[in-house]
Amino acid sequence: MKKAVVVGVDGSPESLAAADWAAREAALRGLPLRIVHAWLWQPLDIPLVQNRETEAQAARAVLREAEDQVVGRYPELPVSCRVLPETAVVALLAEAERSELLCLGTRGHGALLGFLLGSYGQQVIAGAKRPVVSVRAYDGEYPVRENGEVVVGQQGSPEESADVLGFAFEAASVRGVPLRAVRAWSLPPIYTWSASLALADAAGGLEPFERKALRDALAPWREKYPEVQVTEYVEMGSAGQVLVEESAEAQLMVVGRRARQAPIGTRIGSAAHAVLHHARCPVAVVPHA
Repeated sequence: MKKAVVVGVDGSPESLAAADWAAREAALRGLPLRIVHAWLWQPLDIPLVQNRETEAQAARAVLREAEDQVVGRYPELPVSCRVLPETAVVALLAEAERSELLCLGTRGHGALLGFLLGSYGQQVIAGAKRPVVSVRAYDGEYPVRENGEVVVGQQGSPEESADVLGFAFEAASVRGVPLRAVRAWSLPPIYTWSASLALADAAGGLEPFERKALRDALAPWREKYPEVQVTEYVEMGSAGQVLVEESAEAQLMVVGRRARQAPIGTRIGSAAHAVLHHARCPVAVVPHA
């Protein structure tokens, strides 16, 4: 049985934009689409009138709206819907584990740029064992660049980045578009002790090493997907900043993530965090091997 592309919806314009993106992705990959909405009946211990059936109907209405939208645009796509009787993060993490990929919607611009993703979205992305795609909506729509490249950030060894590159190559292949592989690098801290060494390396001393590292990581995937045209790009600088700049004309950005526990919650890594909040295209976050 084929795994589905899953999208979590909550009735917002952003989640409807995510549903549209997920439907297109499912159609490209020849997979079914599963639309889910997390709703758990939680009676309040305060004097407010609550009606369980009314709230349940509202939850089902959220699904119907998303289903009507995607069925109207993709009439041949197999679509199923389900209300999940669980809290949002728990429900979405469970769905992610049994899906091909999970899609979530995020809003475009706001006063708090550091919180565009939302706490639920960040928890799901940090904890998911499968790829999660964040679709940022602008006025309920997301920028569609059908001829744009797929951009992937490559870090670490070929083994560490294998899942990230595999996802990116497949995404480029099903779309029939080129892939831009980006590797950002910086000088090792020890070189800050010597200005002359730093200047020499900034002039290109370490760049050949970085280019070879990227080339070696890409080699098995070029062989597996010979139809994908690949551009290699190596630049010295912050990985997050370099990737955000390269996302300007992309239709999809693919990055890896290493989840880290922090005193105030789970972190997803600085590069993934930067891209999720500033890239102007959908972002796929793939757990490192």
